[in-house]
Amino acid sequence: VQLQASGGGLVQARDSLRLSCTASGLTFRNYGVGWFRQAPRKEREFVAAISRDGSATGYVDSVKGRFTISKDNAKNTVYLQMNSLEPDDTAVYFCAVFSRPWGGSTVMRAHEFNFWGQGTQVTVSS
Repeated sequence: VQLQASGGGLVQARDSLRLSCTASGLTFRNYGVGWFRQAPRKEREFVAAISRDGSATGYVDSVKGRFTISKDNAKNTVYLQMNSLEPDDTAVYFCAVFSRPWGGSTVMRAHEFNFWGQGTQVTVSS
């Protein structure tokens, strides 16, 4: 199983980026998917998640209204659209999958995820 996050880069504050998470060896149709981020000298932080069927989503408070997670099962890809980026969004972003039932809204913990991908760096300059 391999997950790969991509789409990061260096942008200015208030810019947008769209991250993608692709998978080989598993089908996103069978899993919920989440995004985490980790800034230097900080703990890994939950950002967003989407349920297996895509009907439920959840976000950390700091990104609500700015970030949107979506899922394209036909392309086996999950996206994180990030708008109005802020310097505090600077981090390495990781995608991961989970298999348990989840109704959305609640913050998820790293231990609830089964597989993790390599991260992609997002840097937001002020």
